[in-house]
Amino acid sequence: MFPHIGVPELIIILVVALVIFGPKRLPEVGRSLGKTINEFRRSSREMVGDVTSSVQDVKHEIESVKESVSASPETKAKGNETAKEAKEAKEG
Repeated sequence: MFPHIGVPELIIILVVALVIFGPKRLPEVGRSLGKTINEFRRSSREMVGDVTSSVQDVKHEIESVKESVSASPETKAKGNETAKEAKEAKEG
């Protein structure tokens, strides 16, 4: 998570936190920080899951529209007309 923080830096951070919060409140602060981090991770996982689900829904909808368009008789008729026009243009 913090690749550039070594043991000496962690000790300094802990000493500063101990001086600021005191020995009685330090465990309390640590617990609340842990709960906050867990809540953030859970919320971000849910958000990523929601976005992924929405993207999958849109992909399925696009596929169904593609299938219905390619299967429609009007599209086939237009495709045949376009093919005939292309053939006539080559010949002409």
